[in-house]
Amino acid sequence: MNTLTAEITALVDGKSVSDALTAIADHFPGRVAFSTSFGIEDQVVTHIIFSNNLPIRVFTLETGRLFRETYSVWSRTLEVYQKKIETYFPDTQAVEQLISQKGPVSFYQSVENRKECCHIRKIEPLGRALKGASCWVTGIRASQSDNRQGMTQVEWDGGHGLVKFHPIYQWSLDQVWDYAKKHRIPYNPLHDKGFPSIGCAPCTRAVQPGEDFRAGRWWWEDQSKKECGLHTTDRG
Repeated sequence: MNTLTAEITALVDGKSVSDALTAIADHFPGRVAFSTSFGIEDQVVTHIIFSNNLPIRVFTLETGRLFRETYSVWSRTLEVYQKKIETYFPDTQAVEQLISQKGPVSFYQSVENRKECCHIRKIEPLGRALKGASCWVTGIRASQSDNRQGMTQVEWDGGHGLVKFHPIYQWSLDQVWDYAKKHRIPYNPLHDKGFPSIGCAPCTRAVQPGEDFRAGRWWWEDQSKKECGLHTTDRG
């Protein structure tokens, strides 16, 4: 933990999520960004930011492969809160080149191909979205995967050169849903159909009873590796 992450950890320690986000926004004025993919965790954080009029920029990565239901909850979120959600698309030339050379579903053929697709559609746009930010807020929870249990609520992201803050990191899934229902937060209907984690449509399936939280993501690959790379940069 470097000096800055230690400082931010002390800043948010013991505070409610809304108070912690307020403190973060005050500490990094105009330089805090929250990334949403419209899953239930992200919807909860979005609600807290928007309903409290926090000066935190909210953005999403439009990969071009999202579920119809994701677009639906995206639209509903805009209607409910009347706030802007910045949108970042992948580089058109990079997508055209990938599909021209390898076809539309090369990600099924190898881990390397899948990571290439994720890089083009997610990682590169994320870099643009985080430009100028000093703090990246996420909806990550510890219990979502083994990899995420190894994180901390406040981290240093060496890859992007900024602090990452996971305000609901210690929340259980039940806590998330209780909060969402209490505040009538719009959510993706795929959650009601066995999708606890929702990404691109070709790469996400429903989870069967007893399966891991992220078993529906890239299910044809090694079950121990369920990250696209957005949250696996050097933590330094």
